[in-house]
Amino acid sequence: MKVVILAGGFGTRISEESILVPKPMVEIGGMPILWHIMKEYSHYGFNEFIICAGYKQAYIKQWFADYFMSSSDVTFDYSDGQNNITIEECHTEPWKVTIVDTGYNTMTGGRIKRIKRYVGDEAFLMTYGDAVCDVDINKLLEFHKEHGRIATLTSVLVNQSKGVLDISEVGAVKSFREKHSSDGTPINAGYMVLEPEVFDYLEGDETVFEKEPIERLAANGELMSYRHDGYWQCMDSMREKQLLEKIWQSKKAPWKVW
Repeated sequence: MKVVILAGGFGTRISEESILVPKPMVEIGGMPILWHIMKEYSHYGFNEFIICAGYKQAYIKQWFADYFMSSSDVTFDYSDGQNNITIEECHTEPWKVTIVDTGYNTMTGGRIKRIKRYVGDEAFLMTYGDAVCDVDINKLLEFHKEHGRIATLTSVLVNQSKGVLDISEVGAVKSFREKHSSDGTPINAGYMVLEPEVFDYLEGDETVFEKEPIERLAANGELMSYRHDGYWQCMDSMREKQLLEKIWQSKKAPWKVW
């Protein structure tokens, strides 16, 4: 099963960093937050990724182009006048990464729509490139398969201003609305499972996935919530970036399940 990660936004709320690099490439512990997210999926056996890039996409592509070499022990032998390169030992993960230009100003739903041909007619995992979590991906997927609906999103109960969910006792999402600053109800944490039918809910580049498509899925009874009571933290600001850095340096990062 492929993992789709949205990584094309401008990251304006963390502009101190995103003016130089795309937000998913802002580093925590010397590695991009995108790498941390991918490491969690890889821990559960999901190693094929589709990165929806846009803003400063060349930076993401170059990072992955250099990753193999920078993560390997290498011998450079010039003794015979040639540049002979030998990879002695490779420390990279068994990843297959497809980085797709999904447009500079494209909205989230439009970015997902653009990678349809890379996903094919299969269910896929999807999340955002700016939050870490310790959700059990296998249990999330099991929950999704059991209920048989088009979409499952992971919900967390935190005092944040994200998309707000109204969830029934059995886990069905009855409605979805955009954030209010005073909400203390479950929020959309990403970490979704989506059936290919979700593409029918996406129109084009102007489609914001968290608005009309999710609202329609909820209204049609095709959206379910997987409740996660563990750790989740987004990185929307420098304060949150510094918080994640501090937690990582403590060597007790909850999202480090690998």
